Amino acid sequence: METVVEARGLTKEFNGFRAVDNISFDILRGEIVGLLGPNGAGKTTTLHMLLGLTTPTAGDIRILGRNLEKDREEILSRVNFSSSYVSLPYSLTVWENLSVFAGLYGVKRPGEKLKGLIKTFEIEDIKDSATRKLSSGQITRVSLAKSLLNDPEVLFLDEPTSSLDPDMADRTRKLLKDIKEKKGLSILYTSHNMKEMEEMCDRIIFLDRGKILAEGRPSEVMREFKGASLEEVFLKIARKEKTCFDGADG
Repeated sequence: METVVEARGLTKEFNGFRAVDNISFDILRGEIVGLLGPNGAGKTTTLHMLLGLTTPTAGDIRILGRNLEKDREEILSRVNFSSSYVSLPYSLTVWENLSVFAGLYGVKRPGEKLKGLIKTFEIEDIKDSATRKLSSGQITRVSLAKSLLNDPEVLFLDEPTSSLDPDMADRTRKLLKDIKEKKGLSILYTSHNMKEMEEMCDRIIFLDRGKILAEGRPSEVMREFKGASLEEVFLKIARKEKTCFDGADG
């Protein structure tokens, strides 16, 4: 199967502090990979390096067969990103925000695309509202709509459903899995909702203190750390219980 994201020896230091410590991993086409770990584990820094927002101290990144450092513009035209924590221009309306991004991505027939995504994420009633007036859940839906404007081949999602009500969160997960199955979309997914990660992810990468602590299918990670659920594994690692390493390699 085709590899669409390759990270090799990825390292990032801030004033002598190593936030990400020599990690390597791949993402395959049509695969959803979950990036997990306690706060400060290095998840956001890793995402920012993959998006070209932060320059690695060391290591190489290849996305869709191209080097991120050399071919950043081409790569970014074929990927996208959504986060519950990224602000959109507050003075613009929802429609204006999405129109600007559609122009940046060179979307053909942008009006048609916008209407479809606005309907999908049920934001028709706020499309003419200034972004500053929106609730956190509404902004999340707008961000998700933005992330699908260019029909990305790779999607980076940082806590994409954290502000959504259970109904919209469920429908968003189903939509993403449907796009994955039909179009081979690859997703790197972070969330603190462990049940969501079990449901969504083909594979899990567990970070702790900037290093990869475990990698594999959710069931394999649970078995390695003797946890009945990903939540139990997460708590063991986050609380640094001695038993969290029982059965782990090395």
